[in-house]
Amino acid sequence: MKPNPSTSVTADLLCDVCGQLPEPHKARLTLANIAVMLPIELLVHAAVVGTTLPYVAKVLLLAVTATVLVIWVAEPSAAKVLRGWLHAPALRQRHRLHLAPALWRARTVLLDQPGSLQTVTQSLSKLGTNILSLHVHPVMRAGSLAPGHIGTVMDEFVLSAPGDVTEQELLKALADGGGCGSLVWPTTALAMADGQTKALTLATRIAGNPKELPHAVAELLSAKVVPSDPEHPAPETSAGVGPSPDVLKIPTAWNGPLVFSRPGEPFTPAESARAHRLAELAEILAHSPAAPERARC
Repeated sequence: MKPNPSTSVTADLLCDVCGQLPEPHKARLTLANIAVMLPIELLVHAAVVGTTLPYVAKVLLLAVTATVLVIWVAEPSAAKVLRGWLHAPALRQRHRLHLAPALWRARTVLLDQPGSLQTVTQSLSKLGTNILSLHVHPVMRAGSLAPGHIGTVMDEFVLSAPGDVTEQELLKALADGGGCGSLVWPTTALAMADGQTKALTLATRIAGNPKELPHAVAELLSAKVVPSDPEHPAPETSAGVGPSPDVLKIPTAWNGPLVFSRPGEPFTPAESARAHRLAELAEILAHSPAAPERARC
């Protein structure tokens, strides 16, 4: 069975729950009904007027016929035949939304060699994607590699892509560019905030009150604080790698270990390092001579 062309045009407007199209604008619906109804009305009137029926019978016949035609013919036909024109404003708006740039965060692991970054950026550019920011995180220490062995780095991007570009297309572009273990998430303009500046701002907050450490780290990493539960301890992690890369544990001598979770978005070594430095700052300030005075304030 071939799909109805008019239905396929407005398929994007169908409600996910009831499967119905939105109500078209009243003016357009009226014009569509007139366009469908007028030829039929003229034919019916010509046929009825030419009969020898009494005047009252003609009026009644025309009234009943017009009512039936409006209910059973005109409105359904207008909604079907002129569906694309009726919903043209909504279709144009949906088209503009599809073309509007969307922000994505992406991570991929590349070989640490010349040309790797150029290859993946060229692959992304084929989708019309613009790279707004880039952070490179070393995955393994150079000293731990055998002579002549090529290491790997994890590149983290903030991307601006056309609205019709999907997550699968971005993943394919990263893979075609030589990336592996790629991850992609929709994001907002907050992802453009400079990580170092944000960390310094939160460090100032901790300097005023070291007890703000859990909330500051959670804000820095866009993560959730995992409540401590002795019966169900969090998995051991280190620098965002291990059995649970999306769980980060920060030991603190003065307040016990702090555990943070970010499901589906593993922590990077740089993020782990920033969080640990904030914890060290909070510990130093908590044990400084001025700490009791700050606590009283």
